[in-house]
Parts: sequence; structure tokens; C-alpha cells
Amino acid sequence: MSRITDLSLLAGWLPVTLTLLGVLGAVWLLCARSRRYVTTTMPIVLLAAAVVTVALYLFVEEVWRPFPDPIAVSVYALIGVGVAAVLLVVPRILVRRRVWTALVTLLAAVAVLVAVGVRINLVYASYPTVGSALGIDDIQRVDASALSRTASVVSGRPLEAVWTEPAGLPPGGKVLTATVPPTESGFTARAAEIYLPPAYFADPRPLLPVLVLLAGQPGAPDDWIVGGQLVETMDAFARAHHGLAPIVVVADGTGSQLANPLCLDSRLGNVATYLAVDVPAWVRANLQVDPDPRAWAVGGLSYGGTCALQLATNYPQVYPTFLDLSGEDEPTLGDRRRTVDAAFGGDTAALLRVNPLDLLRSRSYPDSAGAFVVGADDDTYRPQVERMYQAAKDAGMDVRLRVLPGGHSFALWSAGLRDQLPWLATRLGLTG
Repeated sequence: MSRITDLSLLAGWLPVTLTLLGVLGAVWLLCARSRRYVTTTMPIVLLAAAVVTVALYLFVEEVWRPFPDPIAVSVYALIGVGVAAVLLVVPRILVRRRVWTALVTLLAAVAVLVAVGVRINLVYASYPTVGSALGIDDIQRVDASALSRTASVVSGRPLEAVWTEPAGLPPGGKVLTATVPPTESGFTARAAEIYLPPAYFADPRPLLPVLVLLAGQPGAPDDWIVGGQLVETMDAFARAHHGLAPIVVVADGTGSQLANPLCLDSRLGNVATYLAVDVPAWVRANLQVDPDPRAWAVGGLSYGGTCALQLATNYPQVYPTFLDLSGEDEPTLGDRRRTVDAAFGGDTAALLRVNPLDLLRSRSYPDSAGAFVVGADDDTYRPQVERMYQAAKDAGMDVRLRVLPGGHSFALWSAGLRDQLPWLATRLGLTG
């Protein structure tokens, strides 16, 4: 029998049940044996909730604009339902001023809010289980002792051909949280989450390839651990390959949850230098890994996918392999003019010198390879991914395009990583 924390919030009976409870809660809040409540109070409250929701939409999408693409209208509609539930609590209690009425009303409002959260989570698939939503996991974490080196190593291409799995390997990988200092960039980044596969804890230690992964915007490195199910994906691969899997460094490409520094060196911060210079230098200095650039890849989801292609085109000598999951066709703050003004003080040429699409049109990349993955239902990002795939192909890159079922969500991105991991492992010299 599964533990409560293992129950899925994306499929099965639980999200359906929580949604139905929310519907029942809404019915209680909307229905009362009071003509004044039904004809006057409730319409006023619902109108107020609609006004608040529209105001929130206008502020986020037209004034603040923290994200390059708009939040789905369905999400705002769900938020409006939650606002209405909160505003109806007091008027519904006042219909019949009894303790049990107040208790049922509060429970009804909570049920609606939980259902709203469940439905929004189904849009983005950020929390696949109850445990992930509550911040509970079974991930094995390790401290800085994992940075110690072994006296002997195993190397070769493919690594699997020269590796013999020793007895006593841990059953799964472990996660190390480490701060990568911005020695060259000066960029203020959050701590990285580093997945170390079982084979990393062997002696002699195999020199494993490295995959630098990036989250979206808004986002944080931990997003790949929670919504992206990184550990589960990498552990499954390691079990099928004698404990071998790439080391995955989930680096910070934004600096904070809502920041959007565009993964460039600009007025918004030297993110490109941080990811192309500081992160590789720290990894090579502190972890025993394959130092050959052929064994290094960069990947990411949404903003991180755009960033991965930016790094692959601007620093092909560092990252000759990339994984673009639902990325955009250009780093953006919403439109070209706003982006150029904020990042380069109005100098459009400065953006064009580092913009992936312009680089792919003017340069050749015969030694680079990459995978593009996008959801079949992602109407916003699919055309952009297909455009970039064709441009990369025309520039001489060895590229592949996969359109998987789904939209712009962690369900798609975790599936995309699983789908492309065998190709990545071969490309990086891990498997033959």
C-alpha cells in the first residue's frame, strides 16, 4: 500500500476527489436559505471577486510583466474562484449564526482553495505527489564529504565498456547542495543542486560526464528535483547501466525566483559567464568528472531551454551538446524593445551579437549536437522550438526534434529528459 506522501496529484483518484470536494464546498458557499444572500450579497461578492481577478490580470500582464509569456487565462479563472470562496466566508456564516454553520463554511472554503490549487497544479504539473507538495521526499542527500577524491579512476569512451560495477554501490544516487562562487562573473546565484549517481561513490571512481541543467522562470534549481523528478529519472537510468549515469549540476540561471536576467552578460547580470566559466571551473576543481568538453552538455526547460541554446551557440567549445525543452526562439522580457532597453540600453546590435537565431544564421556548428523537445499541445512554444530546430540543422548541427504529448508543464519536461537521456548518454561517451 502506497504511503499518503506517494499519492499522485496529477492522476488517479486523489485529484478527482479533491476537485469534487471543492465543487461541494462551492455549492455550500453559493446556496443558502436567504433570499437577500442569493439576490444581493452573493452577486456583489462574486462581482468583487471578478474585479479583483481582472485587476490582478492587468497588473501582472500589462504593468509588472514578470514573465515573458502570459499566464494561462484558465489559471486566472481558478484564482478568481479562490478569491470568491474567501470573500463569501463571512457573508455565508452570517446567514445563520451558528457554530456548525461557521465550521462547515470554513471547511467549504478550504475545500475550494485546495481544489483550485489542485487544478492549477494540473496545468503546470509542478508537484507530482502529495509529498512533493508538502516538501517531503526520500531523496538521499550528502554533504561536502562527497567532494573528496579517490586515488584511482576509470576512464574511457564509452565508459560503460571499461567499467565493472563493484559490490556495495548505493541503490540510488545522492544530491549535494553546493554554492558555486561567481569568481569571474560576479553574478549572485543561488546554491546548485548536484545529482551524483551511485557509481560516483565507487573506488576506483569512473570519470562521469556532466549535464548542467537549468530551471525555468519563475523557478529555482530545486524545481528539477521536485517537479522535474530528476532523481527518479537518473536513478532509473543508473539501475539499467551498472550504477552509471551523468552527474547533473542544476545551476541557478536567474538569481531569484522571479528575476529574468535573460541568460546573457548584460546590465541585468553576467549570467552567461557564470554558467559558461564559473560553473564548469568549479565542477572540474571540486568533483572528479570527465574534463573533456565532449562529455559536457547543457539543458533546460522553458527559460532554461532558451538558455541552453544560448550557451551552446555562444560557447560551443564549453557545451558542444545541448537539450532544449520547450525553449523560446529568443531571450526576451516580453518584446524586443523592452528586452534591448533593459539589457543593453537600447543597443539592438548588442543583442543580435549573442542571439542564438542570429548566430545560427551566420555561423556553422559542425561539432555541435542537440535535442529539441516540445509538447504537441504547446501552441506558444512549439512553433518557436520548430523554428530553432530548423535553424540549428541549417547551421550544421546534428540535431533531433521530439514532439511529445502534453503542453508547457513539468510532466512534459520530465518525460523529455527521460526520452532523451539514452541519446545524451551515448553522445557524452557514457554508453556505446
